[in-house]
Amino acid sequence: MLAVLLGLMAAPAMADEVQILALGDSLTQGYGLPVDEGFVPQLQAWLVDRGHEVTVINGGVSGDTSRGGLSRVDWSLTDDVDAMIVTLGGNDILRGLDPAETRKNLDGILSAGQAKGVEMLVIGMQASGNYGPDYKADFDANYPELAEEYGTLYEPSFFGGLLREGDDPSAAMVFMQGDGIHPNADGVAKIVEAVGPRVEELIARVEGE
Repeated sequence: MLAVLLGLMAAPAMADEVQILALGDSLTQGYGLPVDEGFVPQLQAWLVDRGHEVTVINGGVSGDTSRGGLSRVDWSLTDDVDAMIVTLGGNDILRGLDPAETRKNLDGILSAGQAKGVEMLVIGMQASGNYGPDYKADFDANYPELAEEYGTLYEPSFFGGLLREGDDPSAAMVFMQGDGIHPNADGVAKIVEAVGPRVEELIARVEGE
């Protein structure tokens, strides 16, 4: 018995599990998919398969705008959260909200994360051309500019994994649900493969503190 106790005392301490809040909308929440096939569970499984001690918390709310995310970020960032992934803005685009308003809300979210001392990853969204080139340029620029301002990690596009360079955009539709807005389970898997390495960088930042 004494030998067992001494062995346990000599063993290296287990690394604490990293808690990551995924703050987002229906893309994060897993709209239209079985519980285990949404973005959060697929991302968690991908990370665990690679040996990470991690829990990804589903902070996705269907229909949420960046303003909605701002309204709940403070109470979502509980004391046990180590890092935050921010994926908001898709509904801002659908509603044609002013890019300046989206920027203000995202700025507030990142400011809250900074105040809580969590590491952060910003995942960009790209506006369609429906509202004109100026709207698109202003909206799309919010994400890299704020990521740089706050020193966060940055992934250019949530949907970037659905297309290889040179592919026709219509090729991505095979990875979408019937509404053409939300990815199906195969699409989520592609998205996770693309975003996953950046989340591993996020975990490395937490563990390096």
